[in-house]
Amino acid sequence: MKVQHFFDARTSTLTYVVYDEASHTGVVIDPVLDFEQPAGRTFEESLTTLCRFLDEQKLSVPFVLDTHVHADHMTGLAKIKQRYGSATVIGAHIAEVQKAFAKLFNVEREVAVDGSQFDRLLADGDSLDVGPFTIHARHTPGHTPACSTYQIGDKLFVGDVMFMPDFGTARCDFPGGSAEMLYDSIQRLYQLPDATEIYACHDYQPGGRELRYQTTVGEQKASNLQLKADTSKADFVKFRSERDAKLSLPTLMLAVLQINMRAGALPEPESNGTSYLKLPLNQL
Repeated sequence: MKVQHFFDARTSTLTYVVYDEASHTGVVIDPVLDFEQPAGRTFEESLTTLCRFLDEQKLSVPFVLDTHVHADHMTGLAKIKQRYGSATVIGAHIAEVQKAFAKLFNVEREVAVDGSQFDRLLADGDSLDVGPFTIHARHTPGHTPACSTYQIGDKLFVGDVMFMPDFGTARCDFPGGSAEMLYDSIQRLYQLPDATEIYACHDYQPGGRELRYQTTVGEQKASNLQLKADTSKADFVKFRSERDAKLSLPTLMLAVLQINMRAGALPEPESNGTSYLKLPLNQL
């Protein structure tokens, strides 16, 4: 089993391909559809690079997975499904996120809030067989109520649950987020062997250092800036709550959530054939 990463510098997002060379089978985790907000334009530079690799390796892609409904970049789930026939996958608690944001954008009559836009919903403990390896889903809420970590062998793909040790953990101030739940989720991951590899969905390169995307449970327990193995729950919740209160919303959040909660599909075109995004005023 091999892991290939792709980094979108515009949103500091990491996409992963986990694959087996012998069977030419792989999965894609957290693909990016590029979005230029000032012009309201989507484009596929990141996907082109990703798909070139998939094609060069002659990979079949039975599944494409999002770790959660992203608030900082647009998902490429629908594009990968269209090109490779991949089933789209997300955590089973997706409905909680859809309900919150369908209400915010006043699209409750247009957007089903049962996760039916996705092909597979994985609850905690569910698994997917992919060629010679198996994906195990772990429900790791806190950043959002629907975050999932995908374990493949000794590798964890944690989404936004945590970042590199010198940056810390995810914010918890989105609807349904909870610093208490995030603490518990990370503690469950910390119960795994120290050598277990962790692959993050973002690297913000603090201090301008070179890109990092892979760490281990042991390294996180020893040196995570915000949550070490001996950090108390009370201290973490206090820190996280105070820090989150000072954070601005992600730049692309109100635009990309409307796509991501639909599994990457654009809103239905209006009478002129154009899809539109909505901007709720004075709500956040």
